[in-house]
Amino acid sequence: MSARTGRRGLGFTLLELILSITIIGVAVTGVLSVVFVASRHSADPMAQQQAQLIAEAYLDEILIKRFYDPDTNNVCPVATETRANFDNVCDYHNLSQTPPQDQYGNNTVSGYSVSVTVTPTGASLHTAGNIVDNSSVIRVIQVTVTVTGPNNTSVTLNGYRTNYECNTTGDAECKPAT
Repeated sequence: MSARTGRRGLGFTLLELILSITIIGVAVTGVLSVVFVASRHSADPMAQQQAQLIAEAYLDEILIKRFYDPDTNNVCPVATETRANFDNVCDYHNLSQTPPQDQYGNNTVSGYSVSVTVTPTGASLHTAGNIVDNSSVIRVIQVTVTVTGPNNTSVTLNGYRTNYECNTTGDAECKPAT
């Protein structure tokens, strides 16, 4: 083996160098495009999480309220109070707030809006002159809370409130305990 042949095997040709630079450039471009997409959408999970937490807070607040109005003994009378004085589940029907607020009227998180729908099973709410009372077959009320926020974020949660004071022997027994 001559000295000339040995030296030639140790280096790179110009063609090999250009080819390796091209391959590395394509790989770096692919990695950077993935990082760019991930960083651009990194706020989406946070907005989704905040909307979920707002919806859960509203649903928790609503579902701990009474099934019937303690003042009138009706299941779903028309709400006449402010949110701070809501005392039954149906008082929250058609509640809409932008931005969301706590039950005392303090704003919580800007950029979001909340809407609440309350539907008793088998009846319509707040029809003129048609107040649903505890003698009807309503034993379950569905509560739907929808929160919308930035980046087209939308979360809808459903919960159910049942009348635990109903006797299982019949609808006529479905009155609150006195």
